[in-house]
Amino acid sequence: MKLRDAQDYLDFLDTKESKHDPVNHPEWYTCHPSGIECIDVVEHMGFNLGNAVKYIWRAGLKHETPIEDLKKARFYINREITKAEKSG
Repeated sequence: MKLRDAQDYLDFLDTKESKHDPVNHPEWYTCHPSGIECIDVVEHMGFNLGNAVKYIWRAGLKHETPIEDLKKARFYINREITKAEKSG
């Protein structure tokens, strides 16, 4: 199933396909059209980059607009840039 936007996601939540497990497999991390769960990707990254990807992944799915998640992603990207600049 391909989810194109927030409305598709809301419709997905209303279907019997939905298997909401907010602790182990939140839907905003498991509904990617590829079938890949976010944690399967980000667990191979460092903390800052993994969090940035996580917030980009769920942008527009967990909240009504993507703005908060995108700002959080930017926060972690900026931290990673600062860390890289300090280490030379």
